[in-house]
Amino acid sequence: MISFLLSLVVLLTGYLVYGRLSEKIFGPDDRQTPAVAINDGVDCVPMKPWKAFLVQLLNIAGTGPIFGALMGACFGPVVFLWIVFGAIFAGAVHDFMCGMISSRHNGNSIAELSGVYLGKAAMIVMRGFSVVLLVLCGTVFVNSPAALIAGLTPEFLNVDFWVVVILLYYVLATLLPIDKLIGRLYPVFGIILIVMALSVIGGIFFGGYTIPEITLKNLHPEGLPIWPFMFVTVACGAISGFHATQSPMIAKCITHEKYGRSVFYGAMIAESVIALIWAAAGVAFYGTTQMLSEAISTMGQSGTVYDICIKMLGPVGGFLAVVGVVVCPITSGDTAFRSARLILGEATHLNQKNIRNRLIITLPLLAVGAVLTRLDFNVLWRYFSWSNQTLAMVALWVATSYLLRESRYRYGSLLTACPATFMSAVSMTYILMAKEGFRLSAGIAYPAGICFAALLCGIYFVTLNRSLKNRDSKKN
Repeated sequence: MISFLLSLVVLLTGYLVYGRLSEKIFGPDDRQTPAVAINDGVDCVPMKPWKAFLVQLLNIAGTGPIFGALMGACFGPVVFLWIVFGAIFAGAVHDFMCGMISSRHNGNSIAELSGVYLGKAAMIVMRGFSVVLLVLCGTVFVNSPAALIAGLTPEFLNVDFWVVVILLYYVLATLLPIDKLIGRLYPVFGIILIVMALSVIGGIFFGGYTIPEITLKNLHPEGLPIWPFMFVTVACGAISGFHATQSPMIAKCITHEKYGRSVFYGAMIAESVIALIWAAAGVAFYGTTQMLSEAISTMGQSGTVYDICIKMLGPVGGFLAVVGVVVCPITSGDTAFRSARLILGEATHLNQKNIRNRLIITLPLLAVGAVLTRLDFNVLWRYFSWSNQTLAMVALWVATSYLLRESRYRYGSLLTACPATFMSAVSMTYILMAKEGFRLSAGIAYPAGICFAALLCGIYFVTLNRSLKNRDSKKN
């Protein structure tokens, strides 16, 4: 229990201290944001800071910090360390930089930013990669809430029925101006999400459950190694490339750069609190990682969440908590498809202010998503998890390139280069070892992952040294 409480304190301290450092290195100023300079009434629309924060939180807080945290808890309380320090030093920095850099480029997507800072080839690859990730993400966030809602409604309202309902909602959320549906519903959903989190943490404290203290021991019942599997499994609770597609959306809505830290860095820290609560709930409720793993295997992620909520909180509290868990994925799935529309709009140069152009892109995207809902959720999640962390790696290198050019601090780019190097090792090692990857042994995958990260880190330091020489020569 002490480890859990200390983890919450460290997360808050990270926001206050490291969040300010990140803000200082980026250097917000008084230039006009897209919401003010463009204000097209569809995507670039001014929002109040508190509303922008809630929309950002609900955009990024899909099933990742819930399902991912539960699966990560199968490794044991060591997952608390990754959620806390991953969020402070990697995830929140990632979200903040993606949002703020996008704001300075008219709200452009991570794919377009890759072209500016990593080259045209990177932009082309990232366009395709981002759209595939977003469609996978949107599909995952159709299946999981549909399964949860079906468990709360009469039998004839089955999963297929709710899949159709959710997809129809996604059509509206993708097409309509951001302030007409998302901007009005999300504050309400935000209250539900907060009540859900408070209900679950209250159930742990007052229900007599014991949260084990942090240990570095790997307690995964199937013997999966912590490196790199835990770092990919938790995903959204610590760092997520999906957020790189969401932050530019809200970058179009903030009215001043000074709100960036609370909106982008703050939302990631809030999401990590949610992940921490669910990781704690998983290990506390089931008692052992073996029992937690068996519950996930037999009931699925949705069933496990339902089981925890109902048995821990009773019918009323359980219903409230499950509704909160339903809100999380739906409010990420809709913006996943919306982000995909924006990226394709940039690539095709179709003006998204025109409703016809929005329809041309939206309907095929959702048709593909509807087909993918027929695939196995666990298969989708595994591919989503790896592509998610790979996108985070690329986004951090984009931010590093930006800071090399723009930061007024000589070594400011280390802020993003350090987590970028770490995530490079994670992403490469995972795809070499995983079932959906090359299935190589740890003896091959570990050195290869380290060498890949070392190569990128070496390129970074060469570029950093060149950048510092150029700065010094200009001063002289």
